[in-house]
Amino acid sequence: MNGKVIGVLVLALVLLLGTPLVIVFLRTHEQVTETTPLPPQGEASYNPLYVLGQALRADGIEVHAQQRLDLTRMPLQAGDTVVLLQDSSELPPGTARALLAWVARGGHLLLRTPPPVPAADDEDEQDDTTVQGPLLDQLGVDSIGFGASCQPFHVRDDSGHGEFCGGRRFDLGDAAFDALERDWGSDEGYVFARLRHGQGRVDVLADMDFMTGAGNSVPSLLPSLRRTGPARDGLHDRAHRDLTRYLLAPNYGKGTVWLVYASRTPSLWSRVFFQAWMVWVPLLLALLGWLWARAPRFGSALPAPALERRSLLEHVRASGELLLRFGQGPRLHAAVRALFLHRLQLRAPLLAALDGPARDRAIAERLQWPISRVGLALQSPRAHDSSALRERIRLLLQMRSLL
Repeated sequence: MNGKVIGVLVLALVLLLGTPLVIVFLRTHEQVTETTPLPPQGEASYNPLYVLGQALRADGIEVHAQQRLDLTRMPLQAGDTVVLLQDSSELPPGTARALLAWVARGGHLLLRTPPPVPAADDEDEQDDTTVQGPLLDQLGVDSIGFGASCQPFHVRDDSGHGEFCGGRRFDLGDAAFDALERDWGSDEGYVFARLRHGQGRVDVLADMDFMTGAGNSVPSLLPSLRRTGPARDGLHDRAHRDLTRYLLAPNYGKGTVWLVYASRTPSLWSRVFFQAWMVWVPLLLALLGWLWARAPRFGSALPAPALERRSLLEHVRASGELLLRFGQGPRLHAAVRALFLHRLQLRAPLLAALDGPARDRAIAERLQWPISRVGLALQSPRAHDSSALRERIRLLLQMRSLL
């Protein structure tokens, strides 16, 4: 069978199996498009006012974002706007006076009352005794606590809409009340007040949650009462955009908008730990494995040395085995024979005084043994004849025990 025939058979087999599979796949599967919102990246991940800044830039307004209020790095001009999301109670008295002096020259300041602080004994309760700081004191604004309900905000498509649900309400002193232009509140206290200060304006808010938010899409702050679509959190909610645009109205389009978002940029180590774990975790495991392979052994690889033995019998046995190994069997026999002769000297001194065949004959008569057996026991064996050595030592021990 040549190659062309094999190729045709393979192609036919592929078509025979592949065509039904393709038909089944096309009938059982449908192509769909799914949009998955990605988590914020870069500045949008830590700047709550990032979307507001992007929306203002889209409307042609110059915007600068700052982590903290620093007047030395912020050349504020008349007609500028400062959105102070940072806790105003943190500002020192000198900075508060300088900020209000800029407002008096025609600036517009938006600030909030001190944010809620969890109580030390119960995290579900909020501390109403937070010091409000010199800025609100100089304005004549007094923080009075948190409201029990949201402030109603009538929206055409959402009759039950509310704002400032978690903000700290406030009250106005006599000086602030005389400078009041617009206000919004209830019996629980004000949630918004616009105060005249020289040629500028100061907007005091219970909170600024409606201005915050992060995302990839940038809403416009141009009038949006006719826009349609579902409401979302932050500036993606139409009501929030309208409220923000209303609050920025005094100097909107006249100067620069400074956004002080009161947040710290994540450190390099926190970014590496939380966002690059899929890189450093395998590397850490590889490093630990390499260290485990290269680490010295815990303990010696050789067996532990034998402990010293104090048994006299073991020492005597070891000495005998050593002598026997080096061909010193006659010395072992001589030692056992000396023990026998010493017993014979104690039990039969007259027999011990004899020597040679006479002694052997006398011992045989006393023990009633054959004289040849006694002579064999007393005769020294050859050096490497271990069997003869054992036999003669056994006979000597029997003869000693019979005396």
